[in-house]
Amino acid sequence: MTKSRAAGLAAIGGFYFCYFGFTGLFQPYWGVYLAALSFPAWQIGILTSLTQINRIYAPAIWGWLADHTGRRAVILRLAGIGGVTGFVLLQFADRFSTMLAALWLATFFWSAALPLVEALTMDRLRGDGGRYARLRVWGSIGFIVTSVAAGYWIQAHGVGVLPLSALMVMAGLALYTWLLPHVPAPQHSPAQLAAGFSDILRRREVRVVFAACFLMLLAHGPYYSFYSIWVAAHGVAKSHIGWLWTLGVLAEIVMFMQMSRLTARWSRRGLLLTCFAVAILRFLAIAWGADSMAVLLLAQLGHAFTFAVCHAVAMSFVHQHFAGPHQGKGQALYIGVSFGLGASSGGMLSGWAWEALGGQGVFTLAACAAVLGGLLCWRGLARE
Repeated sequence: MTKSRAAGLAAIGGFYFCYFGFTGLFQPYWGVYLAALSFPAWQIGILTSLTQINRIYAPAIWGWLADHTGRRAVILRLAGIGGVTGFVLLQFADRFSTMLAALWLATFFWSAALPLVEALTMDRLRGDGGRYARLRVWGSIGFIVTSVAAGYWIQAHGVGVLPLSALMVMAGLALYTWLLPHVPAPQHSPAQLAAGFSDILRRREVRVVFAACFLMLLAHGPYYSFYSIWVAAHGVAKSHIGWLWTLGVLAEIVMFMQMSRLTARWSRRGLLLTCFAVAILRFLAIAWGADSMAVLLLAQLGHAFTFAVCHAVAMSFVHQHFAGPHQGKGQALYIGVSFGLGASSGGMLSGWAWEALGGQGVFTLAACAAVLGGLLCWRGLARE
């Protein structure tokens, strides 16, 4: 491997580290921070879901600009600068309205980065899903480092240090947007040029996979927004909350490293069905076994399937169908439908239902969403 190629892959790994390092701060502790500021549950549901709400439409805008202009590097740098600006403003926000505005600005730009880097990575690796999974592991490592460190940092200094910590991680992400490698525009085959974006969306397999990913992230909405609050209410210390999240990501790392072997032995349909079966058991365990640390630990191991395997398989479908001139838009649409619309809908619905149904009811409904996703894959995907 040449030095320039190694440096390019290292920059991609560094970007993943910072991007998901930010997620490692926000997912476990943002809801706890808002609860400490005495925001009501419905406002917590909105503010914890805003990062996902922006993923519904913002990546589509940035993806279209990238495909239309070919200026992917410029757009990535703009995203980094905009994200930092929003988190600077967040340092001074303490009311719902000002926090909503600052976080919207920050995540509007932040959400632009991932689908563009995912497309760049798949171009760089020529669609090799196994090598993609091994590179994507750096994001999981970033999540672990920040979530564990923040747990002890917050335990020692209070949850008020969270906004400044997020700004520091976002500054690192902005730096890496200037170091990412340049990938020349690929030469598209006549078949790729002839296929219209709407024609691709009408393919049954594409619609089924996107709908299934929407349901998987809908099921994860309560997990991303209220998991830390739920387990803290059952006596789990803040520092231990970080380790619970970390266990899930460690399981994710192991599975990412094994994806080449899994895809060689099992069909993508079979892997997705397994993911939804694990999701059903996982969210039922969180709903009804939160008093048992052993049950919580076992449930976190399920993240290996409900996130890692599901995401890697979905990326395979996206790269297969949207290769060519629609790659940026395809990646953006996948992020928007799943992590955007799915996760934000799950987070907001759980916020509205939390007081009426409680954690048991909300996480049980999450398991029901996973049942629907499994049925959709079973009926809608052809055997390979």
